[in-house]
Parts: sequence; C-alpha cells; structure tokens
Amino acid sequence: MWLPRISSTAVTVLLLAQTAILLFLVSWPRPPSPVGGKERVHVLVLSSWRSGSSFVGQLFSQHPDVFYLMEPAWHVWTTLSQGSAPALHMAVRDLVRSVFLCDMDVFDAYLPWRRNLSDLFQFAVSRALCSPPACTAFPRGAISSDTVCKPLCGRRPFGVAQEACRSYSHVVLKEVRFFNLQVLYPLLNDPALNLRIVHLVRDPRAVLRSREQTAKALARDNGIVLGTNGTWVESDPGLRVVREVCRSHVRIAEAATSKPPPFLRGRYRLVRFEDLARAPLPEIRELYDFAGLSLTPQLEAWIHNSTHGSGPGARREAFKTSSRNALNVSQAWRLALPFAKIRRVQELCAGALQLLGYRAVASEAEQRDLSVDLVQPLGTSSFSWASSTAAHPRP
Repeated sequence: MWLPRISSTAVTVLLLAQTAILLFLVSWPRPPSPVGGKERVHVLVLSSWRSGSSFVGQLFSQHPDVFYLMEPAWHVWTTLSQGSAPALHMAVRDLVRSVFLCDMDVFDAYLPWRRNLSDLFQFAVSRALCSPPACTAFPRGAISSDTVCKPLCGRRPFGVAQEACRSYSHVVLKEVRFFNLQVLYPLLNDPALNLRIVHLVRDPRAVLRSREQTAKALARDNGIVLGTNGTWVESDPGLRVVREVCRSHVRIAEAATSKPPPFLRGRYRLVRFEDLARAPLPEIRELYDFAGLSLTPQLEAWIHNSTHGSGPGARREAFKTSSRNALNVSQAWRLALPFAKIRRVQELCAGALQLLGYRAVASEAEQRDLSVDLVQPLGTSSFSWASSTAAHPRP
C-alpha cells in the first residue's frame, strides 16, 4: 500500500523548521507553575507497540494530578511517513518537548488549521481532556471513560488542551517512537523540564503474539521502522520489526544502566509488564513514587478491577484498556504461538531476553508448561551483559 508521496525537500524543510522552533523555545521562560506553585514534573513512558503501554498510560492518565497524552508523535509519523525512525527522531523529540511545556501550537505543522480535540490522536483516553477545564464529561479527578468522553468532548476547541495542561502538576506522555535514549539527552538536560523516564518492556514472545492480532493497524509504523520510504508493511514473516524493537530496548536499557551520564541517575526506571501483571499494586505504588505521585483509594479500586477481569481480551479490545486478567494476558503467548516461531524470536532477541530477565524455552513442552516460570528476578546483575553496539547496529 502506498501513501501520497511527500518530497524529500518538504521533509527536510519541516525538520529544519522543527529544530528552529526548539531553539527558539529554549530561550523562552518556563511556563506558569500549576496550581499550588510546585515545580511541574514531566514523565515520559518510553515503550514499544503491544507492550502494555496503553494500560500503563492509563495508570497515569486516571490520576487526578496528571495531564496525559497518548503518543502525540503519532502525528509526526503520519505526516512524514516516508521518513525512517532515526530520521524522524529530532522532530518527535521537539514535539514532545513542546507538549511537555504545554505549548500545543507545535501541532500547527501536523493538524488542520481549524481543529478541535477530536483531531488529537486518541484524545478521549486522556482523563484531563474529558474533565474541566477542557470538558465537562466527568468531574475533575473522577475515573473517566473514552467511550463516554469521545462524543461529548470531541468538538471542544483545541485550545482547551493547552489550558488544561497548564493546570496540572504532572504532565505524562506515552511514546513508542524513540529507538535510543541518547536522542532524549537534550530533554533530560533541559532546565525547563524535570523529566523522568519510565521504560516499559515486555517479553518479545508476548509482543509478537499481540502484534499478530493487530497487523493491519501497525502496517504504516512497520514501514517507518524498516525505512521503506512510505511503503506499508503488514506481513513481516522475517520478524524484522520485532528484531528492531528488541535492539532498541537493549540500547535504551544499557545506556541507562551501564555507566549512565550523571544527569540520568535517579531519573530512569525500568518496568516489566509481567511484574505489573503479577503484583499490580506494589509495582504501581513504586511507579507512582518514582513519579512523585500517591495512590488514592479510588485509583486502587480501579486498578484492581482493571487487572482482575475475565479472559485475555478480544481482538476488538487490542488498543483499549479493558478489565482483563492481567496474568492471563501476560502468559497467553505460551499457548497461542507455535514453538518454531518462538524459537525464531528467541534467536533474534537473545540479547534482549538475557538483559531484561526473560528465560528462553528449549522445547514446545517447556513452552506449554505454565508451571515453568520464564520471568527471572531483575537485579543489578541483569545489566552486566556486554554492550550491544557492535552486535546490534541501529535500525
């Protein structure tokens, strides 16, 4: 499938314009402090597709102190879909910085001039955009629902997003379009940001199973990951995208844990989806503590209901945060995928499995035996694996 072509000159001009905007904004004073006068905290949930990031995003979105947006860089990749992931890193980073500072004018390059909230990717999953001052679908601080919010708030003027953003103490963005950590160093060094990185990972074998259920929805992104110059990639029998995702997680985790730069210390946290599935409340308490947030009784009840539903979830729920049995979801791949495919993933992602604490299986019998625990304790020794720079070149 082909998209309308955008000339390389146009892409270059837009990227240069984004860089110029970033340099201009750096010279501006910080935005007004949120209500209460405390320094605003910025959190980037850094993950990849089908890794449980929508659920983790909702853990932040439903918190009464958080303004949350899901994947704002979707607009960059949609507009500049003939680019590659590394080529678009700067544009994505610049947009993320502007959104962290509640400067929504950055979307001028990616959205129609006459726009409202419904033009913003997945706006309705943001509780802050469904409650005052953005909209009145829910009282501020109440648990929200995207199905209720979407028809009631979609026509609200786009400018209310900026107004709402500036009224919260925490701004949290979830992104799946960064493939190394170094591109974020300017943001971590930025005096206008108090940035913390939550790096969410998931067993690559479970990721593959989930990706196969949503292949059509991921086709455009696959093309950008593989640098196909605008060609969509739905079928990927060679598992090239999974390989690149594994490499990116290795690069990010190693950069953060093997002799990290001083400005990164205490501002990076690795989270495994499987650990969240096994012990949701203890893990989420630690996650909130890292972000400077507290777990409320209302959130505790919502988290329990969200992680103790029935079944692994239907295909139609693939991009929704619904009430499921989180442990069943995390183990579903072991009964759904053929061993030959599992063995291939283990070959392509051997480094990621070792680094992130996932045990490989040697046979189909071991794969199907759910009493065999494949998630190993994640300690400091897990990050002693040799650097991936030579073995795993950048995509």
